[in-house]
Amino acid sequence: MNLNELSDRANANRARTRAGRGIGSGKGRRSGRGNKGQRSRSGVALKGFEGGQMPIHRRLPKRGFNNIFRRRFAAVNVGRLQAAVDAGRIDASEPVDAVAMVEAGVVTRLRDGIRLLGMGKLTAKLSVTVDWASPGAKAAVEGAGGGVTVLRQTKSDTAAEKDRKPKRDEEKSVEEQARTQDNEPGQGSGTE
Repeated sequence: MNLNELSDRANANRARTRAGRGIGSGKGRRSGRGNKGQRSRSGVALKGFEGGQMPIHRRLPKRGFNNIFRRRFAAVNVGRLQAAVDAGRIDASEPVDAVAMVEAGVVTRLRDGIRLLGMGKLTAKLSVTVDWASPGAKAAVEGAGGGVTVLRQTKSDTAAEKDRKPKRDEEKSVEEQARTQDNEPGQGSGTE
């Protein structure tokens, strides 16, 4: 070993931190010394404060609605299923459900279920189990000789199955029939 081959270990000498030299330096703006005044106190939120004038989020009108019960589905097109079958990640002889799609990498996150959509071409015969399927997707799977099992029913199907209250006219007719049966002679009315 020669003298010109001597060197320090890696990162033995680091460059000094140049505080206050812009955001890209990592120590810009306040140079690592924190805040002064109101911002250094706890419980202070200045987001949206505009010096006392009416802030923009209060000046602008409300719009829209955020449904906290909304279900978010992972969308899968039949073309992606075909690509997974071609790549050998999905076995066409096995049933294809949410777990198989995640293992094959077709879906990264399940969310609240899977929606099957009809974009692309499908030639493999698959038996698919999903939470929701579009009419085009059903036609594509059944056209290739497979089948689609939908786990969730549509709103129209569930509404048809619900036991709804009879209309007021029907209620009246039922009550009138009951009254006429009570008033028929020979039914033990007690006035003979």
